Amino acid sequence: MNSFMTDKQTLEDLNLLGKFKPQSIFSLFNQVRTSGGERLLEKMFRNPLTDHRDINRRSDVFRYFQRKGIRFSLSSSLFREAESYLTASAGGAFPMIMLDMIRKKIAGMTVRDEQFDRLLTGITAAATMLHELSRLLDQLTDHPQPEELEPVRKIFADKRLQWLKHWHSGHRLSFMEAVRYHYLLRRVFGATMERALDLAYHIDVYIAVSNVADTRQLSYAVAFPKEDGVFYASTLRHPGLSNGVPNTVSFGYDKNLLFLTGANMAGKSTLMKAFGIAVYLAHMGFPVAAGAMKFSVFDGLFTSINVPDDISVGYSHFYAEVLRVKQVAQEVGKGYNLVVIFDELFKGTNVKDAYDATLSVTRALAAYRNCFFIISTHIVEVGEALQQTGDNIVFKYMPTLMTGNVPRYTYLLANGISSDRQGMSIIENEGIFELLGTGKS
Repeated sequence: MNSFMTDKQTLEDLNLLGKFKPQSIFSLFNQVRTSGGERLLEKMFRNPLTDHRDINRRSDVFRYFQRKGIRFSLSSSLFREAESYLTASAGGAFPMIMLDMIRKKIAGMTVRDEQFDRLLTGITAAATMLHELSRLLDQLTDHPQPEELEPVRKIFADKRLQWLKHWHSGHRLSFMEAVRYHYLLRRVFGATMERALDLAYHIDVYIAVSNVADTRQLSYAVAFPKEDGVFYASTLRHPGLSNGVPNTVSFGYDKNLLFLTGANMAGKSTLMKAFGIAVYLAHMGFPVAAGAMKFSVFDGLFTSINVPDDISVGYSHFYAEVLRVKQVAQEVGKGYNLVVIFDELFKGTNVKDAYDATLSVTRALAAYRNCFFIISTHIVEVGEALQQTGDNIVFKYMPTLMTGNVPRYTYLLANGISSDRQGMSIIENEGIFELLGTGKS
């Protein structure tokens, strides 16, 4: 299976990754309780899917958990204890395990060695976690992917583990119970416990993601084959904004380039980020910030929103932009089906060069009907020139409304090309010329 194509620049533009970045999309969904669940969540974020059937299967599972309202009743600390215990070395035969535990118990009584107490804590935590997992499996009788659960169901069906069904977290282990359970969990079922842990991690992620979808009112996109060439999202918004203004965005192979104009603060970049995030999350099978969404799978996603200069190698901002456009153009030219987002192309150079370059690049990209593009600029003359190009370009803008000299932004897409010319009014409204003690020239 081909992997979804993207790169570091795109991930940073859309702020997708980052465990310790409070505003990242990863941190938004990182409500898991287990370290294994967090590792699995990060793996899903780094590996979007490219088969529409796999995508829909995963989103079906998230939707199922959201509908069932299933929750883990265990703490993160208990999960850590259980994971630490179950992933330790297996140990020896029953007599050897008993002798070792006798030594640990005597050491605890004579020299205050804590190994035996830590072992009891691990056994108790593992039994409590496995009991909870078994209880959850009993609730998942109508799970949409039963084959995912079946191997662990068979483990719990073994008569030697029936004591887990009746376990409760307050149970105080006798010495012989501790020996027997330790032998079973670490020696007899040691290898198969990895399957149980893996299922616990998956359920942890399913619960966390579906809970985020529920609390933030996210929906699940429906994936279609690449050949269908469709994208439609109603009331699309940025998932990180609690009061984000929704817009409807649609593409098809016949209308595959959205040329977006508007003032610098009108909301273009936020809309483009919202679109890119929705595309990425949808390919993961994750819920998206839209009322409804359907899309055809793509080979990858590339953005150019916040391209940094690189003083270490002497790259100016403009040259860094040029290299970024070249990199993306190479991938488009290879025939991949891509989603491409360019925000304010060539803003690091003079207006004349920016106009010529933006017009030429947009015309060249418009010839690739197998990709979806959003290209924004505040150089509205480019849009006027592009109207003479192909019929696959859609022109939208983000309006600026003026109340006297005070701008107001609707953040709503409108048809056409922006005619806003409020830059000088905004500068005057901020009193810059008065601060400088001069009038405008």
